[in-house]
Amino acid sequence: MGGIMLINSMNNTGRQPPHSLAGLGLCLLWLLVAAPGHGAVLSAADQARLAKGERHVKNGWIYLHLEGSPRDRGFQHGYLLAWEINGGLQACRAMWKNYSSREWAWVVDKTSRFLEPKVDPENLAEIDGLVEGMKAAGLEVSRPELIVYNAWFELSYWWEEEKKKTGEGSPQAPHESCSAFIATGSLTRDGGVVLGHNTMDTYAGALANVVVDLVPEHGHRILMQCWPGWLHSGTDFFVTDAGLVGAETTIGGFGGYDAKGVPEFVRMRRATQDAASLDEWCAIMKKGNNGGYANAWLLGDVRSGEIARLELGLKFVREERKQDGYFTGSNIAEDLRILRLETSANDADIRTSSVARRVRWEKLMRQYAGKIDLALARQFEADHYDPYFERVLPGGRSLCAHFDLDREFWGSWPGGPFNPAGTYDGKVVDSTLAKQMSFSARWGAACGRPFDAGKFLAAHPQFAWMKDFLKSRPAQPWTLFRAGEKPPAKP
Repeated sequence: MGGIMLINSMNNTGRQPPHSLAGLGLCLLWLLVAAPGHGAVLSAADQARLAKGERHVKNGWIYLHLEGSPRDRGFQHGYLLAWEINGGLQACRAMWKNYSSREWAWVVDKTSRFLEPKVDPENLAEIDGLVEGMKAAGLEVSRPELIVYNAWFELSYWWEEEKKKTGEGSPQAPHESCSAFIATGSLTRDGGVVLGHNTMDTYAGALANVVVDLVPEHGHRILMQCWPGWLHSGTDFFVTDAGLVGAETTIGGFGGYDAKGVPEFVRMRRATQDAASLDEWCAIMKKGNNGGYANAWLLGDVRSGEIARLELGLKFVREERKQDGYFTGSNIAEDLRILRLETSANDADIRTSSVARRVRWEKLMRQYAGKIDLALARQFEADHYDPYFERVLPGGRSLCAHFDLDREFWGSWPGGPFNPAGTYDGKVVDSTLAKQMSFSARWGAACGRPFDAGKFLAAHPQFAWMKDFLKSRPAQPWTLFRAGEKPPAKP
């Protein structure tokens, strides 16, 4: 049939997933897709749903454009990223089993019961579209599993509370991660907002190499980093056409979770899509707060130049605003009520990562006051100075963290020295880029240092259980992303 187009649906071992269907003539009656084990046939209606979706790869990132109704956006997402979503689910299943000793099916059954009723209709429709899109690509997944997958970060908070109730195991505070700052006014070179953020997590969970350009039917356009298959960001770096920019850092040593509240991933997505101001964004995040994935949010309005820090504990919340100054995040609570009453953190122990990085942030903000711009933001996020040893030393205490290099117990990621964890990206934005719905990002360590999983596992066999999903990351350049960008031209 002359009008049929064959697109190979590939997996994460080097086979390429389906790319953009934008521009395909809707007169085609069928789109034949080669899927694992069998052929899947897409109807003209499903072809039309995919027509506005687009995917291309750029310096280690997957750029994903989604547009239309909630269900159509989900279908585009599920189909175009089917194999990446499947890989993310496989990694989460294995990590959950290792972390808790419980099977993934158990946690899906246990937690979807209270999570699903709190997911709003638009997000549910998008999840249902994800299910349909993955099925069209030849992969089966359920609505409950995708809901729990989206709630991955807050599950550790729920699990620690469960262990307290049942007496099973010793409760441990969820890990700390991410280094971020936001500055405005006299702190920056041009007086506008500058925001920088890097994600610190286990390298086995280094899955957030997706930049989503989301155009909903209602609400604001969003350009954000995210995990494949997530409705929210997870790493929580975003720009919206309302002039809002944002990022967060986890509140370290935090304990508490309210299963009756609204999941964090639901509130983050609703706030980012629906809010037209900092007031609205913070109000949405505070309403129904469940304590899951407790964060200090660094936010900016590039229209007014105002910045904010919203610390969301469970019992206590602190919201601050500045027209001139800065906020930083390094996983240590700033609000004394949250710090003393909701965390186990010692804010004076500079041997620990969070305190050392807080000390470093304060020094950098003072040292470069009045000069902060995108170039310095990139430099900050790639910084390797260790305030405890008072020298450049890549490890767990540097802003660009490398726990895999750290033999010190105090600076180590939970699990001990040499844990394969640390910074696996860097993102920066200023008022000029944000007004263009754009930001600059680097996949892999913010400093550009590559990670070779094979060599690492050979040197540290205690982490052999990660071999199936601990991936190497080559050095990548800083890359500019814009809303509405097209695939790079073929040579």
